[in-house]
Amino acid sequence: MQKLMLIIPTLDRSGAEKQLTMLAKGLPRDQFDVSVCCLTRGGPYSEELSAAGIPVTVIGKQLKIDPPAYWRLKKHIQDVKPDIVHTWLFAANSYGRKAAQAVGVRHVLCGERCVDPWKITHEHLIDRYLDRKTDKIVVNSSGIVDFYVKKGRDKSKFVVIPNGIDLIDGPPQISKSDLWQQLKLPPHAKMMLSVGRLWPQKRMKDLIWATEILKRIRDDAFLVIVGDGPQRERLVRYTKQVTIDDKVRIAGPRDDVADLMRHATLFMLASGYEGQSNALMEAMAIGLPVAVSDIPGNRDLVTHDENGYLVGLGQRTEYSRFANFLLEDEALRNRFSEAGRKTIQEQFSVQQMIDRHAALYQSLS
Repeated sequence: MQKLMLIIPTLDRSGAEKQLTMLAKGLPRDQFDVSVCCLTRGGPYSEELSAAGIPVTVIGKQLKIDPPAYWRLKKHIQDVKPDIVHTWLFAANSYGRKAAQAVGVRHVLCGERCVDPWKITHEHLIDRYLDRKTDKIVVNSSGIVDFYVKKGRDKSKFVVIPNGIDLIDGPPQISKSDLWQQLKLPPHAKMMLSVGRLWPQKRMKDLIWATEILKRIRDDAFLVIVGDGPQRERLVRYTKQVTIDDKVRIAGPRDDVADLMRHATLFMLASGYEGQSNALMEAMAIGLPVAVSDIPGNRDLVTHDENGYLVGLGQRTEYSRFANFLLEDEALRNRFSEAGRKTIQEQFSVQQMIDRHAALYQSLS
């Protein structure tokens, strides 16, 4: 039996937090004694973990540099005495690894979940310094390996374990007519759906511009953007500037994304960088045809013209061209739908994600 502590900044409803929760709940109980530690605060997934019998501790870090929080974390690790500490995301990777190494935890892993161009010199120095006593760096995409190796990190320490998701079946919980009424879509509308945080990384303007192009050749293409973030008001203004505010719906955050995907005609993602997009995986698991940016994280999931379309970064006319193919051709949509679900089932199931982590942890003993 190995004692495993997973450390993450929060348990907010987001991608890394969801993967950690599924992992903690799914690891074999006869092999792993799992606990979760939140560096800053808990979140929606705290209750799910607690209901599964997994203890969740909140350290309560309040400041970017917070020595008292570090000492509380260090004491908590000393009290639990884990065999393995696995940290997730930069703040936890920094505080968690330093504390675990200071108290002599036998095995320390860190998790990088995304390409992080926001990091500057001192963040990379911290990463490389703590890597020296880190057994492995767990990532969910080959593109993350490439990014960090270029920043001077040891390639031999990286282990790629893709995100996990199961096929999503069953009928929607809302009718198409009711949803169309909510979104103020006309009856003939075909929904092009995009899901993500509204900030520069997601390049939502590319999709808005592609919709402007589509407006010139068809009247049934409507872009629905689900999510929130610092660029929301700017994107609303942009849709008016390019004269297609009638063809774009910025729907804000919603908790029924799976239902929107079931009623959509295609899914679009224009991100400039990703680790591995949970929204893209969910779309493929449902069987929604996809047209997404040609970046490393997306290439791990999509093979061009086999289970979706890969679009050159920033190529707005190409988004409109491929979207038009999918809007027009039901047979093509069905082919991509079946191939996408097959990809998820064969390569990216939750159980495969759990098994790969379990094998990694066991290899350390």
